Amino acid sequence: MTRIEVVAPDGVPEVRHGDDLVALLLPLVDLADGDVVVVTSKVVSKAEGRVVAGSREDLLASETARVVARRGLTTIVRTRLGLTMAAAGIDGSNVDVGSVVLLPEDPDASARAIRSRIQQRTGRNVGVIVTDTAGRAWREGQTDIAIGAAGLLVAEDYAGRLDAYGNELEVTAPAVADEIAGVSELAQGKLGGRPFAVVRGRADLVLAAGEDGPGARSLVRAEGGDLFGYGAREAVVRALLGDPADRAPFGSPAPAAELLEVLRTVTRAEARQDGGAIVVTSARPEALAALAFAHGWAVGPGESTDSAVEVRLHPATP
Repeated sequence: MTRIEVVAPDGVPEVRHGDDLVALLLPLVDLADGDVVVVTSKVVSKAEGRVVAGSREDLLASETARVVARRGLTTIVRTRLGLTMAAAGIDGSNVDVGSVVLLPEDPDASARAIRSRIQQRTGRNVGVIVTDTAGRAWREGQTDIAIGAAGLLVAEDYAGRLDAYGNELEVTAPAVADEIAGVSELAQGKLGGRPFAVVRGRADLVLAAGEDGPGARSLVRAEGGDLFGYGAREAVVRALLGDPADRAPFGSPAPAAELLEVLRTVTRAEARQDGGAIVVTSARPEALAALAFAHGWAVGPGESTDSAVEVRLHPATP
């Protein structure tokens, strides 16, 4: 039998810039080796001085690496940390009117510092997770995820293992740091004033003292590795514009056979593969350029899609 316990203590005062989060936590809990300490990014940011005057709209640009999608008042962006979040994770709740809370500068570093201070003061070897709330592209509602981690295996790798029926698992990799973040939020609540939680029962995920692990940043897909780098509308616009700076979110070049099929289906063009290139004749210029761009291909040097003659396409480098 496996038993997992989650404790979210009451009695945490309002956190201010410069406060020692470990000093606030330790009187409220009795830690053991193998525990996972979960801390909301809100209090980490407050302690680190990330509360600033202004609104989400004022600060959004400075926290954004790239806009992913806009729908009405909602703007989804890829942040400087690589996270894809609404409004770059800027939070206007539980803070003075006229101010907002930005995400920590480096949540993994924040988790490492908290873990180190706990070990120094208690001798306990624990894992630490810094959490924030995020939506999901295909589901309503939000859940907490790990945006920072230290001393913890953030994902379990089951690839190559066999299930009970003898089937080999290929890509199964539970993001256990996110799962711990989610179960912790159940105990913490959104309005309970409980920014800390301690999860007990998964000591197997906690790394040895002195080993901080890859951090939660390792759970972020690399630019271009996300199948949904833009929203549906935004992807059409970016492909039509064809700005080379926008290539990375579309990912690595598609196989020639895939692009050939798309060209023939959409443009009814004559297209064939010639070595590592694709030769296209009589295609609609704008459609040809956009389809090539979206699939990671580009028109050969000195050529133009406006030409009535053959156009050669080559895989592009993001």
